[in-house]
Amino acid sequence: MGAEFVQLSLTPILIGLLAAIACAVPGNFLLLRKQALIGDAISHVVLPGIVAAFLLTGTISTWPMMLGAAGAAVVAVVMIEAIRRLGRIETGAAMGVTFTTLFAAGVLLLEQTDTSSVHLDVEHALYGNLESLIWLSATGWESLVDPVALADLPPELTRMALTTLIILILTALFWRVLKISTFDEGYARTLGVPVKTLGFGLVIVSAVAAVAAFDAVGSIIVIAMFICPPAAARLMTNRLESQLAWSIFFGAGSAIAGYVLAGYGPLWLGSEHAVSAAGMIATISGLILGLACLYAPARSKLTVTEA
Repeated sequence: MGAEFVQLSLTPILIGLLAAIACAVPGNFLLLRKQALIGDAISHVVLPGIVAAFLLTGTISTWPMMLGAAGAAVVAVVMIEAIRRLGRIETGAAMGVTFTTLFAAGVLLLEQTDTSSVHLDVEHALYGNLESLIWLSATGWESLVDPVALADLPPELTRMALTTLIILILTALFWRVLKISTFDEGYARTLGVPVKTLGFGLVIVSAVAAVAAFDAVGSIIVIAMFICPPAAARLMTNRLESQLAWSIFFGAGSAIAGYVLAGYGPLWLGSEHAVSAAGMIATISGLILGLACLYAPARSKLTVTEA
């Protein structure tokens, strides 16, 4: 049983957990800045960026994907700002127009592109391939200290681990200025904080998190993890430090519980077929947010303000 778990379930659970943390951490700041839809937009606009990178290089590899997604994120930010200013419409509407348009463009590019040599299609873009990221070389827990077996780990795990570590380090380094500019932008400007540059950097970091997670877990989980854990955490506390910790806890819990329930839940109910891990993880994160809306201790202290 232990060998089977390490071989078939350990790496997908770890990848889902790391993807949840990498998206939830910047998601807290996007939520507090009333820019939560930017996370949704980024998770959509990375698709045309990834497809463009594939068209230029002919392969799906980490750095072209990262650069393509970052470029798409820049295009999305420029489009949102241009639509908002030229059309004189509110930011949420500008975001909605931008991410639906760019995602549709990415889908059209996919349909017109020969991706037979790589695992890249619309279904993959939505659901990812989390269930297939298994560790066939593992023979049990002892494989965790076996260099030969470790060399055969899914590359998505290494990519997500590095991305999550970088995001946590950047968050720690810029914690003070992020906190000040998030809660009082005017005061941050008086202190000389480059508010616009910091905001743009937050978008780029979010784009990096999205593209690192995109190939493994798909856009459904990316969207859910940018919004649901931070929103649930916001209802638990009025302190940013505690909110960040709660969001990581909720994101990690959703990833673990969702993957386990997707694989074993139908069996417990008498069905012979598992369900989508991506769909179940997103569903669990939504249920956690729903429970937080009903029972979280800080929900009555929050006021609804116009974005």
